[in-house]
Amino acid sequence: MSFEDALKKVDSGVIIDIEVTPGSKVLCVPGGYNLWRKRIEVRLSQSAQKGKANEQLISALADLFGLHSSDISFVSGMHNSKKSLLLRDADYSGITAILRDKLPGDTV
Repeated sequence: MSFEDALKKVDSGVIIDIEVTPGSKVLCVPGGYNLWRKRIEVRLSQSAQKGKANEQLISALADLFGLHSSDISFVSGMHNSKKSLLLRDADYSGITAILRDKLPGDTV
């Protein structure tokens, strides 16, 4: 099993399953891969209040994958730590290459 279990190619782009920890000391995107939950782990420095953590998540993912923030939308989990987001018009192989490069070696 690999981090690719957290990704799903769809007609409109790529859906990525994420588990967020808000209120961390530092922003870490991606932070690792949870093998049991099949989700990419992300630590956010913003608290989960008034949408600040979600805003930071979208901004960080846009920076990581070279997308516009408007190309990222929630599929599920907007008010939950387990989230699924659509990366609109994203290339699946490009997303996997970026994550393979950024994730710690033992999670790939």
